[in-house]
Amino acid sequence: LVPFPRLHFFMLGFAPLTSRGSTAYRATSVAELAAQVFDPKNMMCAADPRHGRYLTASTLFRGRMSTKEVEEQLLHTQSKNSHYFVEWIPNNIKSSVCDVPPKGFKMSCAFVGNSTAIQEMFKRVSEAFTSMFRRKAFLHWYTGEGMD
Repeated sequence: LVPFPRLHFFMLGFAPLTSRGSTAYRATSVAELAAQVFDPKNMMCAADPRHGRYLTASTLFRGRMSTKEVEEQLLHTQSKNSHYFVEWIPNNIKSSVCDVPPKGFKMSCAFVGNSTAIQEMFKRVSEAFTSMFRRKAFLHWYTGEGMD
């Protein structure tokens, strides 16, 4: 997942993000999980992956499903959204299937992606730090401990 040592910041995702009470009313399929796991709403990071490109990605599908179906859906997702993936890393989505479903779900998908969109989050944190440092906010906690 790390093509270069300096590009090692991951975005995590999970599908389906629903309440346990509503799982009985939702039909979950591999195609739906594959679509949901790349959706920005299912990311555990406040960065939109559509504003960057994926270098690599890994998915872990859990539940009773065919490995062939998983591979077909991920290939379809990658070919449909090819402009969100770098072209110089071929076959940059790896998948694995565990036939034991998670507790409370019939099937699920966990996602780890190495995307350039993570720079949005780092820019926001840097701007917040700069503005707080300019006002010397919370600086007394560090100077009191001897950090100058």
